[in-house]
Amino acid sequence: MPLLVLLLIVVPIAELWAIIQVGQLVGLPATIGLLLADSLLGAWLLRSQGRMAWRRVRESLAAGRLPASETADGALVILGGALLLTPGFITDVLGFLLLFPPTRALVRRRVLRRAAAVGARTVGGPAAWTVQGVRWSARGAHTRRGGRQRRRPVREHDVEGTAVEADRRELGGSAS
Repeated sequence: MPLLVLLLIVVPIAELWAIIQVGQLVGLPATIGLLLADSLLGAWLLRSQGRMAWRRVRESLAAGRLPASETADGALVILGGALLLTPGFITDVLGFLLLFPPTRALVRRRVLRRAAAVGARTVGGPAAWTVQGVRWSARGAHTRRGGRQRRRPVREHDVEGTAVEADRRELGGSAS
């Protein structure tokens, strides 16, 4: 609920305040021009950065790698473009940060780290996966070289064994 309140009430009020402040500083026509220019630039950046992200996903798939970071980049580009197309200066700044590759990489790392933590809580164990040579887990990133190796402790409910195919007749049931 607090995130919903933030998105639906606080952000629009902050945007209106920022638009009014800019309007008082530079005038109404310049403010409208700035908002229009932001939206047009955002649409252009969304198109160009989206194409680059899609190309990286295809290259990663062609190389036989899982495109995890490329997919996250694509999602962040779409979010950044949507923020730029939304009228307002605060959302425009956030949108530009998501479309600018260095800041998008910072956000991507945080998003992947958060996803690993949520996965660990949801699954109930140490969720981990490797993205571009970095092992992500609920505790953060660990490089393959120099990273600590951790073994999962054996729990009482862990069972090791083998499965074999059984026929119903062997089990005493009727064959169907």
